[in-house]
Amino acid sequence: MSTTSKAGSRITSLLDENSFVEIGALVTARNTDFNLKLSDASSDGVITGYGLIDGKLVYVYSQDSSVLNGTVGEMHARKIANLYDMALKMGAPIIGLLDSAGLRLEEATDALDAMASIYAKQALASGVIPQIAAVFGNCGGGLAISESMADFTFMEEKNAKLFVNAPNALDGNYTAKCDTASAEFMSKAGVVTAVGEEGYILSSIRELVSILPANNDSYSDAEDCTDDLNRACAGIEGCIGDTAILISQIADDNNFVEVKADHAKSMVTGFIRLNGNTVGVVANRSEVYGEDGKVAEKFDTVICPCGAAKATDFINFCDAFSIPLLTITNVTGFKATVDAEKKMAKAVAKLTYAFANATVPKVNVITGKAYGSAYTVMNSKSIGCDITIAWPNAEIGTMDAKLAAKIMFDGESAEVISEKASEYAKLQNNVVSAAKRGYVDQIVEPQDTRKYVIGAFEMLYTKFEDRPAKKHGTV
Repeated sequence: MSTTSKAGSRITSLLDENSFVEIGALVTARNTDFNLKLSDASSDGVITGYGLIDGKLVYVYSQDSSVLNGTVGEMHARKIANLYDMALKMGAPIIGLLDSAGLRLEEATDALDAMASIYAKQALASGVIPQIAAVFGNCGGGLAISESMADFTFMEEKNAKLFVNAPNALDGNYTAKCDTASAEFMSKAGVVTAVGEEGYILSSIRELVSILPANNDSYSDAEDCTDDLNRACAGIEGCIGDTAILISQIADDNNFVEVKADHAKSMVTGFIRLNGNTVGVVANRSEVYGEDGKVAEKFDTVICPCGAAKATDFINFCDAFSIPLLTITNVTGFKATVDAEKKMAKAVAKLTYAFANATVPKVNVITGKAYGSAYTVMNSKSIGCDITIAWPNAEIGTMDAKLAAKIMFDGESAEVISEKASEYAKLQNNVVSAAKRGYVDQIVEPQDTRKYVIGAFEMLYTKFEDRPAKKHGTV
């Protein structure tokens, strides 16, 4: 492997020092049309092999744009497909570092077949081994489909371009007007996991690999916990709005690996460790704090279609790899706009199905309001949550007490409605009322959240739950 090429140096920077072993270094293109045989086709434009990240085995391929523009042809794809076969046999993650002009036009239908063969391997590996992609240069057309079949995708912030159709090919658009291939656009669209400079991307991949299981049958990702299991989280109730901060407060060593942070910010997804074990977290969010400690963005406590879709994908990944799920619930309804309504029902149905269908241990912490159907779809006990924990000031019910009183006692005086609202809040929305009916298992003080959540997951460690025999669901 040439460590002087960008493709080679990226591998070197990504993996543990001196751990990379190249496979197929002498493979070259077989096509001779259009004088392709005269070109320097070292490794056929892609470096493939295996190495270690924090001592864990991973398989890596890195496209070399200096060789045939990194284009995908027959032998190029065969090397990647072979790497997938090995990763599946060994049960190890596979990482693609993408920088390619796309299909190799000189190979025509052979190139089409080659690209499709990669799709087939990715489909086979989905839910079996983690698939991670990082885009450093061009990733267009059919290669963008391959990128989107990965579980997690990163993009270099300045030079990376990701597109199915180029910006100038879109009706009424051109690059200067809206660069739909840019990292910023794709990040906000929810296509990529995170954006940053090259060093940040490579370190983020290392962090992600270190916290994920190697495959869908592996529990070896647990590590020794040096954090106090009974650590009190003083002041955590002040983080009820920005749950990304709240999650970090209860995590081992306050480390939270957030996923798709720039997309659908009213829904937070990511990974933490609790007592050394990896846990996936889904949370409603109504505020985002900036680096200056002040509120930078505010949202209603509602579920939007994009947030539901973001959470659904994340839940499905966690369930496929036996990663327990924790939810932080503070929600009052669904986003009420014309555009949201077009997608809302189906998006929320998929979210509901994902939670209900997941057989991993599931714990829900209700920190604020939990109203109506929006609450029930956020991993409520009614759709299969194993343990529900609530803070003392949490409110659980069909809707806000004042609104309920106005509906039930329409036409009555303001004094009567106020009185009935207070009565409704006490009888129906009170967290104690929900606990008496069995909808809440534990009412805990906010500062004790960490130890109770850890205790719940420890108890659920050996959970086994089956589902009716079927090929797959259709929601």
